[in-house]
Amino acid sequence: MNAIYSGHVAHMRPGKHRLRYPVFMLTIDLDDVPRDLKLLKHNRGALFALFDLDHAARIGAPIKPQITAKLREAGIAWDGGRIVLLTMPRLFNYVFNPLSVYFCYRHDGSIAALVHEVSNTFGETHFYVLPPKIEASGNLTQSCAKDFFVSPFLEGGLTYEFNITPPGQRVAVAMIVKRGDEVALTASFAGAHRPLTDPELFRAWIANPLMTFKVIAGIHWEALQMWLKGVRYLGRRGDPPRRDAETKAAA
Repeated sequence: MNAIYSGHVAHMRPGKHRLRYPVFMLTIDLDDVPRDLKLLKHNRGALFALFDLDHAARIGAPIKPQITAKLREAGIAWDGGRIVLLTMPRLFNYVFNPLSVYFCYRHDGSIAALVHEVSNTFGETHFYVLPPKIEASGNLTQSCAKDFFVSPFLEGGLTYEFNITPPGQRVAVAMIVKRGDEVALTASFAGAHRPLTDPELFRAWIANPLMTFKVIAGIHWEALQMWLKGVRYLGRRGDPPRRDAETKAAA
């Protein structure tokens, strides 16, 4: 399940603002973190790196037991199978992940739950721990109340709807923010599978040499663009900030 997924992030705010950026993400089996790559290291500096400190409680402890504890606390029926993390790695020792997703598999290969790890630019993190509904297409859908501050352009009292294609030849994570029946925002990542090897990591870097820096810069640049287009700025209204909190059940 260790792989590179190269694709695009897209956001759309109806009638106001759209963006689309090339990015890539990694899937990492937390029981099989790569040890033999030169360009990607675990808890050590390299061109790319996966640090435990960047995930879960941000304490530098192994990630899987922390996610396992969240599943147990949420009452998810999970039998201890693989947990596969979809995330961006550090590049030149820097990363900011607005969203990382943990695919929690049972031993029979089915998915028991997804844990959505949402971070904002204030250093706060929230976890949505949700069982999936499996559609006829094989996609996974989920919904829950939005109860964590992310954007100063979105008020509280909204709902998230997720539509997800699990990792395979491609992966896709789409999040629709709803205001009642109205779509307030859509955000998505879709990428195609590439093997997680040093040559492929090098190609991914050449295509996006400053990707992680562009993510945080892009967030602020797009916020400025939305403000200039007249999108209402709300500040932190309606969404109290919380760190390492979690939503345990679908709305």
